[in-house]
Formats: sequence, C-alpha cells, structure tokens
Amino acid sequence: MSTFEHSTYLELALSALEMEKIPKESILAIPLNNRTENRRLLDTIHHSDGVSLFDIGAALATAFSVIGASVGFRLAWGPIVWGIIAAIIGCVTGVLISLWFNIKKRKKQRKLRGKTSELILIIYCDEEKIQMVEEILWDNLALGVATVDNDYQSV
Repeated sequence: MSTFEHSTYLELALSALEMEKIPKESILAIPLNNRTENRRLLDTIHHSDGVSLFDIGAALATAFSVIGASVGFRLAWGPIVWGIIAAIIGCVTGVLISLWFNIKKRKKQRKLRGKTSELILIIYCDEEKIQMVEEILWDNLALGVATVDNDYQSV
C-alpha cells in the first residue's frame, strides 16, 4: 500500500509495475477526498485536539489579579474590584495571545506540509516481488509505503 499525490509520477509508477509483470487486476487506486474546511479552534465536549486556549489566560488572570489587588489598595474602588478587573483583563489577554499563536502555528504547518495524500495505491503481489514493488513506489515519489502479510487477519 502507498499514498501518492496526483502527478505524472503516479502514472510512471503504474507503468513500471505493469512492466514488471504485475497485472492490472492486482492494482487498486483509490482517490481520497481531502479536507477543504479549516479545523475548529474551540473543542467540543466529545472531541479535543489537546490544544487549550484557556491555559495562558488562566495564568495571566491569576498574575494580573494579584497585581490589581495590590495596586487596588491605593485606588478608589478598593482591592477586590481592581483584582477582578485585572483578572478579566489578564484572562482576555491570555486567550487572545493563545488564539494568535494557534492560528499562526496552523498556517505555518499548512505551508510546511505542502504535499497531501490524494490517492491510495494498493498492490497485491507475491512475497518475492515486495522489495521490487517498494523500490518502484519510492523511486516514483510515494508519500508513504507499507506492506501487509498475507496471513494478516483483522480482529
């Protein structure tokens, strides 16, 4: 099994496999539907991507509230009100920082990846030909290659 981009290298790989006496009936090409929408920034109750926008906000809210309460002893509304105001400012600032870094990181990852799998190529062949098939796939710029033994049984 291998994954490819749609390109002339895929056609070259298929031609090379046919030249090595692998019949067309042993080759299965499955096109993939790639994701067109952006990933969600906020997690749902059923799904989490491990990225939290609230961590930095909570830390800054704590730090700002301590500073706000300390300064609040000298201000008109008192330490409690200024501590709450500073906590809100710290939380909003932290969430905005996390959001900005998260968006920037996702754009950078999208640019770095660049290549996406557009097709899965499954080839059924004898064990003697596995090495040769893998070399042909790698030589023609496969994005990934894997082999599965004939005795493999799904659970």
